[in-house]
Amino acid sequence: MNEFILIRPDIKYADQIAEYRNEFIASGDSMDGTGMLRQTDAPSEYIKLCRDYELPEKTPSHLVPATQFLLICKSNDRILGMLQVRHCLNDYLEKFGGHIGYSVRPSERRKGYAKIMLAMALPFCKEIGLDRVLITCISGNEGSEKTILANGGMYESTVYEPDYNADLKRFWITL
Repeated sequence: MNEFILIRPDIKYADQIAEYRNEFIASGDSMDGTGMLRQTDAPSEYIKLCRDYELPEKTPSHLVPATQFLLICKSNDRILGMLQVRHCLNDYLEKFGGHIGYSVRPSERRKGYAKIMLAMALPFCKEIGLDRVLITCISGNEGSEKTILANGGMYESTVYEPDYNADLKRFWITL
């Protein structure tokens, strides 16, 4: 894990944030754990929203405060993934979304980066006062399920999410 760092979005990575977004749009994949990235064309606006949404007073009422991270490979200073830690749960997140969402750019998948990124984020979760975290994944997403299990996830249940017409597996990780 010494080859990687988790950092908050920074203007230094503006071009790479745009590339990350474009790679997901081109692939048609969902941008889990990226916050407002899909809805935000300008990386500078995205970075500002990420910083604002860490603060309860600046977070829109339908969302919860969250901290956004970029997984950076130190050797080439490249964004490999993104992860969002939600500081608390609202009704929707408690049932479907969980405390943590993450994604690895499509061109960098199946290299273990999600597992590393999640492991690196768990100490931060403890720092902000969480005793355990809920993480969900679509039933059948073996890679995400393996990532969660490798980080201590304990299966709780499967729920149906009507907006996505998908079954979601719910896992808890005790910190």
